[in-house]
Amino acid sequence: MNKRDDIIEINLGELFAILLGRAFLIISSGIFFALAGLFVSKFVLHPIYESTTKIYILNKEENQTVTYSDVQISTQLTQDYAELIKSRYVLEEVIQRLNLIEMDYKDLADVLRVDTPSDTRIVAITVKDEDPLMAMKIANCIREVASEHITNVMDIDAINVAETANVPTEKASPSVGKWAAFSGFIGAVIMAFFVILGYLLDDTIKSNDDVERYLGLSTLALVPLTVEEQDKKKAKKNAKKK
Repeated sequence: MNKRDDIIEINLGELFAILLGRAFLIISSGIFFALAGLFVSKFVLHPIYESTTKIYILNKEENQTVTYSDVQISTQLTQDYAELIKSRYVLEEVIQRLNLIEMDYKDLADVLRVDTPSDTRIVAITVKDEDPLMAMKIANCIREVASEHITNVMDIDAINVAETANVPTEKASPSVGKWAAFSGFIGAVIMAFFVILGYLLDDTIKSNDDVERYLGLSTLALVPLTVEEQDKKKAKKNAKKK
């Protein structure tokens, strides 16, 4: 590192050597943070479960065959169905039916996800909750209420159930692997940052090369700084012999 007229010149080769020399410290920090992230995700954070139900909607008149136009129109209207599913009327009705007194419709909207895959007439309703059984109940109830609401608003003959929600057996989040990997990466980056910061703030001269590089002066001789320490060691050895 070289400072001239408030401009800092960084020797990338020297910086890389510093990081390589502190590699054990950086890796150790990453491993420590990874273990901490694993512990937090597995034993501290509450697991979240997701349950999904799917409905199939086809917009056609009664006693008529299904045409390509019916399929195309139904596909285009899936976004409308998604908005109706997430509407305040549907969510408040679900809260009332399931007696979710601790929830309002905004809280329920936060745990609800409606997916409409492109070029399909299938709408997926996913609910997440700490209780897997409750996640299933809410998802199925939303499907029932939303089906009634869509039928009334959009004048649909019928909405078919493509898939009912079930009790999830595996948690959706937090992912132990992702938490460990991300925490380990953050830990290694933080330690590398402090190593680089220490390198940038260190303006001490350590060798005759530094004298020539930073001060532009030539060294005539080197005086070892360990002479005094060597004398002390010799004195201790002599004292022990006596």
